[in-house]
Amino acid sequence: MPIDPDEMSPRKPKPAIVLGEDLSALSAHELEVRIAAMEEEIVRCRDAIAARGATRSAADAFFKR
Repeated sequence: MPIDPDEMSPRKPKPAIVLGEDLSALSAHELEVRIAAMEEEIVRCRDAIAARGATRSAADAFFKR
């Protein structure tokens, strides 16, 4: 029997949070967990922005004449 290549590839996990999804079925606790996860992601994004700014500043300082 031939092997289906789609069955061999790793499956992408379902994202824990989908922006814009219906929230009516979630409990208050689930909503609090969702908010905490989003706040962690916001901090991670802000850290990445700060790191890019530091890299940009270092490059600007290096290439200034």
